[in-house]
Amino acid sequence: MIDLRSDTVTKPTPAMREAMSQAEVGDDVFGDDPTVARLEELAAGLLGKAAGMFVPSGTQSNLCALLVHCGRGDEYIVGQTAHTYLFEGGGAAVLGGIQPQPLDQADDGTLPLDRVGAFVKPDDFHYARTRLLCLENTTWGKVLPFEYLGAAREFTDERGLALHLDGARIFNAAIASGKSAELIAEHFDSVSICLSKGLGAPVGSVLVASEDFIKEAKRWRKMLGGGMRQSGVIAAAGIHALENQVNRLADDHENARALAVGLAGISGLEVDPVQTNMVFVESQKINPAFLAEGLQERGILISGYPGQKIRLVTHLGICRKDIETVIHAFQEACAT
Repeated sequence: MIDLRSDTVTKPTPAMREAMSQAEVGDDVFGDDPTVARLEELAAGLLGKAAGMFVPSGTQSNLCALLVHCGRGDEYIVGQTAHTYLFEGGGAAVLGGIQPQPLDQADDGTLPLDRVGAFVKPDDFHYARTRLLCLENTTWGKVLPFEYLGAAREFTDERGLALHLDGARIFNAAIASGKSAELIAEHFDSVSICLSKGLGAPVGSVLVASEDFIKEAKRWRKMLGGGMRQSGVIAAAGIHALENQVNRLADDHENARALAVGLAGISGLEVDPVQTNMVFVESQKINPAFLAEGLQERGILISGYPGQKIRLVTHLGICRKDIETVIHAFQEACAT
């Protein structure tokens, strides 16, 4: 099957599996796993932060960050369709008593700062305390404008807020913008990066921030069940990903652009401009669920639901020949 549902479906390369098999391990809860320590140091260094914390998932990484930044009854401001708000099970509210204040994102993925300012609560006991602004880069395949990041930092500094980045795909943003991941991350107090999407590791994320912040985050990780033992086996995959799989993300972006061009030539399909590895397709004539069924019969998996755009994600497991096959399959499916 050609699987375009997400870049989370990637599988470890033979070289990554070899690195995992050779990993030196210890008990990471005791702080004794050297491979985990190396991954955390590597990730923190790449993003210009002092320390890192390896966790099983991006959801747990973001949740730990929110729990450090905010106390019970506090509030964070976030995008209406941001992962930390929409796709993480309401964990901040359920487990941390943290109130989300969602806002609609602009077309470029940003949260307009004048609108954010209108929702920062005054110092009044009627309101939750606004503590944090949470951004996402990339967000739905879009790269936040670099100038916006500096403006967001200035905005939060003026209002005494912290700034967290869900940087699950921060390296896609770096490749697409030509700015280093460190430059993108420098404006943020904490950043979560995902190893198991386009970078191709089988599991894991890393939260990076100051040493004091990570010390507190590790307490939350333990409470959330994220303390792992000989986790160097999977940390080795993350090291391999960061050292070998970042630059190849450009191939995913190129394949996404080729896919978009091919699909745009099919009557009845509307294709959004592509910035990274996500292609969004819409049709007023074809039911997305029906289209998904037709493509699956042709060996292609996509996510398609009524009333939503179809999202096609290129990744490590997709080559240019696959793109040609997908375009041809869309042509056939749309003609039926």
